[in-house]
Amino acid sequence: MKEVPMAEPAPPPVQGEEEHPSLALANSTIAMPGGRTVDLLGTPAQANRWLTERGLAPVDVAMQEMCATQLRSLREQIRSLFASRAAGLPALPAAVAAINDAMTRVPTAPLLHWDEKTGPYRATPHPTTAIVDHALATLAADAADLLTGPDAERLTACGSPPCNRYLLRHGRRHWCSTRCGDRARAARAYARRTRPGTD
Repeated sequence: MKEVPMAEPAPPPVQGEEEHPSLALANSTIAMPGGRTVDLLGTPAQANRWLTERGLAPVDVAMQEMCATQLRSLREQIRSLFASRAAGLPALPAAVAAINDAMTRVPTAPLLHWDEKTGPYRATPHPTTAIVDHALATLAADAADLLTGPDAERLTACGSPPCNRYLLRHGRRHWCSTRCGDRARAARAYARRTRPGTD
């Protein structure tokens, strides 16, 4: 699929993204009609902006590509878990391990270090890395909460191809947006009209 820059507006947030930032992360890559993809985390600056908008990083973090790559990697693992849950299939062990790794990577206290000249001291890890690790841990914990909590039964994939977003179903609605719902209804109407023997 051809990735396009964020020139066109992304679809509006889906049902559940406000309560679950992991759902917003899973939906930060958007399949558009015509085989195009919009990646809201495509560059370090975009990844930083995405985290900042959700209160997971300060504006001036100066995120590096390595950190943005970690965020995109976690997104793919969460998407894998959401797909497994929505389809009622077993999860990939690597996806479960990635979530657990992200949740346990953040130290709960300043770590002990030992300097040859001054001796022992305690310090937190590199600030940018600590910020990203904390954001990853928060997103992973939210995904685990979503998958094991009461909202898990409502988790579903948007029912309008080529859309690849996930949402928390509300009533009978299986689409992430009005645009996707209209597209699905139009496709069904077209299929009925063009079905052989409907003259």
